[in-house]
Amino acid sequence: MDMTIISSNKTDISVHQADLTDLDTAARLFDGYRQFYGQPSDLDAAATFLSERLRHHESVIFLARVSGQAIGFAQLYPAFSSVSMARTFILNDLYVCPEARGQGAAKRLLQTVEAFAASVGAIRVTLSTATSNEQAQALYESAGWKRDEQFHVYHRAIHG
Repeated sequence: MDMTIISSNKTDISVHQADLTDLDTAARLFDGYRQFYGQPSDLDAAATFLSERLRHHESVIFLARVSGQAIGFAQLYPAFSSVSMARTFILNDLYVCPEARGQGAAKRLLQTVEAFAASVGAIRVTLSTATSNEQAQALYESAGWKRDEQFHVYHRAIHG
């Protein structure tokens, strides 16, 4: 899905849906994202992981570019609501390179995610962020996202 270029007061940001021809670019950004969360760099594993997601249609990835250079990405995982019997998405990953932050790329990626979800009939996009990540929380709230006040989230680690 190609999205139009938007103009901000600082730069023009284009966003497009990635495919396997974008794998190297997406993997570099994904590796940077994982490092941001304290994981060691592993570009080969990042490329393999994203390749599998794309080949099996298990995720949708959008790349943000300025002057042709990739500066950020968002990755959606498809899900469904049993109660609503409808498609939803989990916005699992949103990342902009540190040197490109403040130009509006994250906001543009959010807008693209929302437009894509609407275009395929999804009723909701859900995301989570660290309670300490106040910058991301401010972005989401300024873009109209609402913090869940009804549900607690639980995790159970499964070790194989």
